[in-house]
Amino acid sequence: MKKLKVIISGGGTGGHIFPAIAIAKSLEKKLKDIDLLFVGAKDKMEMIKIPEAGYTIKGLWISGFQRSLSKKNLLFPFKLISSVLRSRKIIRDFNPDLVIGTGGFASGPLLYVASKKGIPSVIQEQNSFPGITNRLLASHVDKICTAFSEMERFFPKNKLVFTGNPIRESIIKFKDKIEDGKKLFDVDNNNITVLVVGGSLGSKTINESIAQNLNLFKKHNLNLIWQTGISFKEESNKFIDNLKVKGISSHVFIKEMDLAYAAADIIVSRAGAIAISELCFVGKPIILVPSPNVAEDHQTKNAQSLVNKNSALMVKDVDSKRKLVEMLISLSSDKKLQEELSSNIKKLSVTDAAKRIADLSIDLVKQ
Repeated sequence: MKKLKVIISGGGTGGHIFPAIAIAKSLEKKLKDIDLLFVGAKDKMEMIKIPEAGYTIKGLWISGFQRSLSKKNLLFPFKLISSVLRSRKIIRDFNPDLVIGTGGFASGPLLYVASKKGIPSVIQEQNSFPGITNRLLASHVDKICTAFSEMERFFPKNKLVFTGNPIRESIIKFKDKIEDGKKLFDVDNNNITVLVVGGSLGSKTINESIAQNLNLFKKHNLNLIWQTGISFKEESNKFIDNLKVKGISSHVFIKEMDLAYAAADIIVSRAGAIAISELCFVGKPIILVPSPNVAEDHQTKNAQSLVNKNSALMVKDVDSKRKLVEMLISLSSDKKLQEELSSNIKKLSVTDAAKRIADLSIDLVKQ
């Protein structure tokens, strides 16, 4: 097979970026002769995260259409036209054999242009309720890789392939890192360790729920590894300094998430699709607090799918300040429930999603 040229497009959030990188790495493992190019939105986090992972990325001037009345919507038609024209130039210059989209606004124009030119195209949908970009692309692309079953109501059945969600390479070997994790986060080995993650930017509701009840962590001898995001950095440090307890720490962003997962006994998290896929693999008891600030409330749907299988507990965002820490303390003292949740969530794990997507994509080019 000649050198394969692949464009991967997607971004806006870590939930679109991490799968894109995982798929790229899987393609590189399978093919020695491969040329990869990423395409993202100019002002989004992929423009930093993709080069950090060692790949080249080109940016489009694109953003989403605001659902509320907003002056920003006046620019949307111009951004769309600009992005379609730029996508045409990128595709003409790079001449890809294959394009893969992982969601986010930038993947829309790029995948649309590629499919119209007859270039084999694949999209990967992370959520149980698809994003608008992927729904619009569904009729144009060749294959649609999903992480949830029963997606026929959104996509053409003949294009659907269940693959699961790709997870970061570093997470896969987390079990070998328990001691390293405990050392890094300086936890008390005699206590249960709770990891709280409110997404890559943090969560105001989760942060306030933890901060207001921080004394209960001390009272019940719980360690805490707390990812706050930048906006809650000073407040969290103030609360922790006042408490003066070993094993309780806050972090703006946890880069070594594999070590945090390894050190944790219980995890509190938002319910983004990639986070859930990683949590299924990690297999620890979890409490999900779905973000209400996402399209079509898809995080609640993601979380509910786990709750229905007795694989997770859930607290609504609106109830978080009242119920989250209370539920957390109750779970920390219920060994039987911890084991039950852990056992059930492990059954939902898909460990080779990136490989499945890479195989399917390569086969599409061969055809």
